[in-house]
Amino acid sequence: MTVDRALVLGTGTMGQGIAQVCAAAGIQARLFDVDAAKVTSSIKAIEKATSRLVEKGKMDAAARDALLTKLAPAGSLEEGSLGIDLCIEAIPEKMDLKVEVLSRVVAAAPAAAIIGTNTSSLSVTEIGARIGVADRTVGLHFFNPPPVMELLEIVRGLKTSEQSIEASLALAKRLGKTPIVVNDSPGFATSRLGVALGCEAIRMLEAGVASVEDIDRAMELGYRHPMGPLKLGDLVGLDVRLGILEHLHKEVGEQFRPPALLRQMVRAGKLGKKSGEGFYRWTDDGPVPAFKR
Repeated sequence: MTVDRALVLGTGTMGQGIAQVCAAAGIQARLFDVDAAKVTSSIKAIEKATSRLVEKGKMDAAARDALLTKLAPAGSLEEGSLGIDLCIEAIPEKMDLKVEVLSRVVAAAPAAAIIGTNTSSLSVTEIGARIGVADRTVGLHFFNPPPVMELLEIVRGLKTSEQSIEASLALAKRLGKTPIVVNDSPGFATSRLGVALGCEAIRMLEAGVASVEDIDRAMELGYRHPMGPLKLGDLVGLDVRLGILEHLHKEVGEQFRPPALLRQMVRAGKLGKKSGEGFYRWTDDGPVPAFKR
């Protein structure tokens, strides 16, 4: 199956990035959000980001122009679903919300359309069963920011068909991503490993082992991680990290119990980059360590 038309649901950092990656690969990407103004803002943000790439000589102007012609707003969820080959949802990590929205897509989209979820921890098997197309439901877990990060984690639900997996692998190649295929389990491979490291970094901070900056430097310089676990948590969103940990704590075990400090920060509205402050204060000049005991 060739993917030529995709519907991207949600225009946050991930949805916007996924739409950009699809458009760059020549796929017609329709964007939908419950707030239509956010769709317009996202398309403008992609235009601005790709223009900067042209200015820096990292992208050809003709390629940028071609990319922008592949982006379009969807007037409604049902309208955006017509004639698509693929839907990728990047909406909040709430099972009932995903099921509600994707059920509407399934009702309007062609019978062969692949239903992809960018969830980082929820069950792909459950989503597929509840929307009634388990064979066509697959996890397509992109990483932040999607235009830069090479990995695409493809998650096989219990009843995901081999045809859907093969189509997802072909999509990954077209998008210029390196795929891994994992079976559906809580946190898959990447989220489970990533939040375990981030969780331990927060516990170290609680215990006064080292400062925010030095904990991050330990992983950046000692293990060649491009970004330390606390800074990465800020970038992903501390509320998102808390939600994943709560899910893994319930499904896997005590090692994923969220640290009290993380709960306190989320309750205080310190969510990371999107709120302007988390473990770091996010300024125009870059992140500055903000957490102090």
